[in-house]
Amino acid sequence: MRIVVNGMQAFGKAVVDKLVERGEEVIGIYGAEDKPDRRRDPINEAAEAHGIPLFQLKSFKTDEALEHIKSLNADLCVMAYVIKFVPSVFLDVPTHGSIQYHPSLLPLHRGPSSINWPIIMGKKRTGLTIFWPDDGLDEGPVLLQKEVDIGPDDTLGSIYFDSLFPMGVDAMMEAVDLVRDGKAPKIVQDHSQSTYESWCKKEDVEIDWSKPVQEIYNMIRGANPQPGAWTTHNGDVVQLFDSRMSEGASGAPGEIIAIDDDSFSIAGSGGAIVVQRVRSGKDKFSAAEFVAQAGVKPGDIVGS
Repeated sequence: MRIVVNGMQAFGKAVVDKLVERGEEVIGIYGAEDKPDRRRDPINEAAEAHGIPLFQLKSFKTDEALEHIKSLNADLCVMAYVIKFVPSVFLDVPTHGSIQYHPSLLPLHRGPSSINWPIIMGKKRTGLTIFWPDDGLDEGPVLLQKEVDIGPDDTLGSIYFDSLFPMGVDAMMEAVDLVRDGKAPKIVQDHSQSTYESWCKKEDVEIDWSKPVQEIYNMIRGANPQPGAWTTHNGDVVQLFDSRMSEGASGAPGEIIAIDDDSFSIAGSGGAIVVQRVRSGKDKFSAAEFVAQAGVKPGDIVGS
């Protein structure tokens, strides 16, 4: 099959690399726009490394974009991490249409931060979907899905990089094979069961220390490494990253109740968060470094 890839960042690059490794005929890549003040996107570097034509369109909604995809005579478009809107008239041009990766079990967690929110919500399972995109937001028919457990200490980073990223690349290859063999299903999503969450932003992950410690821990895990759950100490914003939960510890909400060699503990309702790594300003610090630098001491209260 003549395959065109539309994507960006590390995931898009990994999909391109895998397709090339398998000997697929990748005829072009719609990549990110190069900007002089930013590092080149990894998928653009992959195009250059493999000698694949790279196309950088400002929009996929123009007549010029439609004529361009028509000119490629593609059999399939593989969408590997796309944030621009791509209309169905563009998606439907390849002989077999287009398939897309989404890191949740659709119709659950439609939207751009679909890995953060299940962790923040305390879910025990998530997964990925390869689907046939249409003009709706993550609403197209499902081709295949893969599930993964969310462990009690998993973070956004561990779920993505250890599970959903590598599983997603393999699932894309499985989907390509199914399309080639004429065995790719189109299972209509049950829209009555759908959920949608927008971007997980800084304003969504300010820690309320009066909440149950499990909820606090879920927020920290779901925002690690981005956007970083945060609190304040002496008026300065402090983001919390590597940490663990300690049940049964007591103290006033937000009270620093213990300082150890490699951590400090902050009380929530029903327990405490044992903090091991933070960001203050632009830099990340170990707990010990932050305690020394910021003058943290038992009895301090963080947060508002």
